[in-house]
Amino acid sequence: MKLKAQLIEEEKLKRTIARIAHEIIEKNPDLKNVVLVGIKTRGVPFAQRISRAIRLFEGVLITVDELDISLYRDDLSEIAIFPEVKGLPLKENIVGKTVILCDDVIFTGRTARAAIDAVVSCGRPKSIQLAVVIDRGHREFPIKPDFVGKNVPTAIEEVVSVKFTETDGEDSVNICEK
Repeated sequence: MKLKAQLIEEEKLKRTIARIAHEIIEKNPDLKNVVLVGIKTRGVPFAQRISRAIRLFEGVLITVDELDISLYRDDLSEIAIFPEVKGLPLKENIVGKTVILCDDVIFTGRTARAAIDAVVSCGRPKSIQLAVVIDRGHREFPIKPDFVGKNVPTAIEEVVSVKFTETDGEDSVNICEK
């Protein structure tokens, strides 16, 4: 892929995550009943950073769980005729809690829809909210994030690449050409 433009550099990404953490605090006064769920892969470090920011600002440690949505995707029949789901996708008890799904980019909404299905398979949360670093548009499902780092109108053929030090060795957000 060819780099087209850098949208966010390291310091701006830190400020973006801090802002999202503040927005989560404002919208969720009962932080002890909040669980952050990072959608693998880059939603996990995003959720962990939000948790650390909330702890810094409010002194409350928010639990972070990881979610692999691969068995909840709507294109699963293309992967296997009878996929085998082993166990529950989350470790944390989410019944009656506010679950905040964290992902790097929202595009069509299919990943968020699959994540909602996975969460609901674990029990009935009080509510589900969605936090993303980038909203690039082109939705195919009526899903709107509650917390957005940056709205970036993109061409359908472009790729938005969010990088975290934990997974990629650097912090940045770039637009690339295929």
